[in-house]
Amino acid sequence: MRLPDFIRQHVDCIVDEWEQFAQSIAPDPDSMDRATLRDHAKSILLAASRDMTTTQTDREQAAKARGEGPEKTPSLDKAAASHGELRHNVGFDLVQMTAEFRHLRASVIRLWVNSLESPDVAYLEDMIRFNEAIDEALAESTAAYAEQVNRSRDIFLAILGHDLRAPLQAVNMSTEMLQRKAKLDADAQTYVANIKTSTRHMAAMVSDLLELVRSRLGSSLPIEPAPMDLAAAAKAALDEAGAGQPDCHSHLIVEGDTHGIWDRTRLGQLLQNLVGNALQHGANRHPVTLSILGEKDQVTLTMHNHGAPIPADALPTIFDPLVRSASEELAGPSTSLGLGLFIVKQVVDAHQGTIEVSSSEAEGTTFSVVLPRVSRVVS
Repeated sequence: MRLPDFIRQHVDCIVDEWEQFAQSIAPDPDSMDRATLRDHAKSILLAASRDMTTTQTDREQAAKARGEGPEKTPSLDKAAASHGELRHNVGFDLVQMTAEFRHLRASVIRLWVNSLESPDVAYLEDMIRFNEAIDEALAESTAAYAEQVNRSRDIFLAILGHDLRAPLQAVNMSTEMLQRKAKLDADAQTYVANIKTSTRHMAAMVSDLLELVRSRLGSSLPIEPAPMDLAAAAKAALDEAGAGQPDCHSHLIVEGDTHGIWDRTRLGQLLQNLVGNALQHGANRHPVTLSILGEKDQVTLTMHNHGAPIPADALPTIFDPLVRSASEELAGPSTSLGLGLFIVKQVVDAHQGTIEVSSSEAEGTTFSVVLPRVSRVVS
């Protein structure tokens, strides 16, 4: 009997073995009923048997072996993806889930071979096609499982970041009250200032983390455009950065009209991250320079610093999340999560602007941001 026919005729027997194996590796078998243990096994098997009976050229077979073939079995993919999601939801880990497919493959081949009376060359083709179908199902299940893991992690990080805001606010308010109502000597004032600085850094990290999670969950960065002066926001960002790093020096150059319709808070994030990045990586003997040029329909902002250039191979991923440079890694613990430039890019995109970066030993590093003078909310 050909393998597709064997699967269809003995599908219930095969699924029984799947159920027994699933129960033996389940994280909490007593809480799982038969339907949960069997899950999409029957659908996967029947879809695999249908796939095996479709015509397939040598070229299609080679492409499918590399994972590049056309999607010929949507029912198999759908069942396998649903299986991956549900196995994650009931507590299976990835190793346990993939073990199910290994056992399924072995069970089917063992039962089928035991039923054969005489070998036939066509049976080898059946086995190859069955292995292809199971590999496709495994790939879909694994992808769906991984997506659920990533989403669960991002939701956890969103909750964590949100819940951290309250205690950080309490610490910040307490230090403010200490400075106002308590008579503190010079040493105590220094301690309070250190607490406030650390709290500000933590709040910035939490904010960046929440922006990352929002983007991964599919939500675009929200903005509320209103009239503002970019030059004033830039001066405030430089003053704040200078207070935290008094040994670093900065210059602000303004030319033309710097007023526009932008989100003041978001551009504050952009400026703080660009200035902080320039001060962190710039050479101390050279000041960082923030230039703003107002033109007819747009405003261009450039942030320049001297210092070690960004490696050429790092430039394509400079705005990716959770990316830190080699020099940062060697420097040890940092208050940065590697999200600053990612947030900058998100803010620029939300305002329908553009951002570019150039870096060399001779010219230093320059980030150039072009913003339309009027940014609109994209629904």
